Amino acid sequence: MKKTGISVLITMIFLAVFNLSPLYSADRSSINVNVIIDTSSSFTAVKQVITTWLSTRLDRILQDGDKVTVWSAGPSSKIIYTGTIGGQPDREAAKKSIRDLTGEGTNADLSGALRSAANARSGFSYTLLVSASSTSLSSLLSGPQSNLMRFSRVEEFSGWRAIVVGLNMDARIKRAAAAFFQ
Repeated sequence: MKKTGISVLITMIFLAVFNLSPLYSADRSSINVNVIIDTSSSFTAVKQVITTWLSTRLDRILQDGDKVTVWSAGPSSKIIYTGTIGGQPDREAAKKSIRDLTGEGTNADLSGALRSAANARSGFSYTLLVSASSTSLSSLLSGPQSNLMRFSRVEEFSGWRAIVVGLNMDARIKRAAAAFFQ
């Protein structure tokens, strides 16, 4: 009975985290939005479609008060934009930082960017990792940071992937399970 209860609770939490409907409600509180983009040389071939897709996605997600951080994950990871959305100019600045990216090198430091995103924010965060390089994604999935991808959902596109990552979910699930059994 208890094991089934935990399984149901974990499933409910997982579904709640990856159900994006709360992101679109007008009365939700602010969230932290992390966008990590693989800017290895593979990015160049799919840059236009990725930037268009991300622009549309950010228009649907971002609301005033949200905190946004955009990472470029090329040979090393670095923050290219960070700010709090206070209106359309801030949304456009975040989207412009993505449009201005260029691809370079053969590897993408997805692990470094994902680790930074996991350590940078507390509270609810929506983390979107965009990978154009299957080699870099494979490295992340099999490397020491693979535990950060434990709670994720992948959307496959031609030549690239968008991955919603549930960062820091382990602690949230443990707290919820403890509260459930008290």
